[in-house]
Amino acid sequence: MSDTAQYIDLATVDRLAQKVTTLVDILERTRRELAESQTSNERLNNELVEARTSNERLNNELAETHTRLAAAQNEAAEAESLRSEREQVRSKVSEMLERLEGLDG
Repeated sequence: MSDTAQYIDLATVDRLAQKVTTLVDILERTRRELAESQTSNERLNNELVEARTSNERLNNELAETHTRLAAAQNEAAEAESLRSEREQVRSKVSEMLERLEGLDG
């Protein structure tokens, strides 16, 4: 082989070696990024589970609050009804007392 052929072959081998080195660097970077992505994905999945659990707890609390609110509204309506009934009784008793006073007088 001539010197030129050896030089070309060495230059080709050097370019190939650079390409392989670049490819290895890219592969290592890709593996690191994949590992980081997997770690991040796992963290986000854990956060999602926590958020869903919290959301379920808050929905349960909201349902309980709605139940208590409905009960309080029913009790308020019942109290108002009793007040109205008491006022009617008071009015009738007052009328009866006036009639009795009228009979005595």
